[in-house]
Amino acid sequence: MSEWIKLKAKDGHELSAYVARPIGEAVGVLILVQEIFGVNAHIRSVADGYAKDGFLVVAPAIFDRFEPGVDLTYQPEDMKRAYNFYGMLKPEPTLMDVAAAYEWAKKAGKKIGVIGYCYGGLTSWLVATRGKDYGMQPSCCVGYYAGGVGSVAKEDPSCPVMLHFGANDSHIGKDQVDAVRSAHPEVKIFIYEGAGHAFNRDADPSSYHAASAKLARERSLEFLKTHLA
Repeated sequence: MSEWIKLKAKDGHELSAYVARPIGEAVGVLILVQEIFGVNAHIRSVADGYAKDGFLVVAPAIFDRFEPGVDLTYQPEDMKRAYNFYGMLKPEPTLMDVAAAYEWAKKAGKKIGVIGYCYGGLTSWLVATRGKDYGMQPSCCVGYYAGGVGSVAKEDPSCPVMLHFGANDSHIGKDQVDAVRSAHPEVKIFIYEGAGHAFNRDADPSSYHAASAKLARERSLEFLKTHLA
């Protein structure tokens, strides 16, 4: 079962969030942070998938600060719009929006984790390292292809973290991955041979790498259940 709800951030900004509910009692709560394409069909399907695995999932629409209801495809014109929105993003308001989802998630009385993809992957890392400043203390965080993570690699996460990267990712250099590995050998980092950026994005054949997506999801699910169930 899914629905859209309204959240309010600490600065008074109101935003939408997509909620996917499990059948029966939730094993834990997941905050799912979007790519730069909005809470689109792909992100909603990811949320629905984790709900089928027993999680209550909430995906805040962080682009609502710029335009409500952004729902982009991976076609060239929408790609241009996505990168325009990306240029407007800043960590502080994004973390406030995630914190609004976190406050809502607390009502379930379960452990809370964060999972994010692309820009959401970087945000997931920042929730792990800066979340306390925004009233968040997740039990674990998972980041897929977190672009820019190298620049904040020395920040200390306050919870267990798992990161996934494609070996052929043209957006994220090996130096970024190595920076995290060097600063935090305890962080679980997985590299997927043959996979590029956005390898989990099954709605985009040009990016999707089925074998890597399957393995990364299996690892993520085990990690989430270990720390949230």
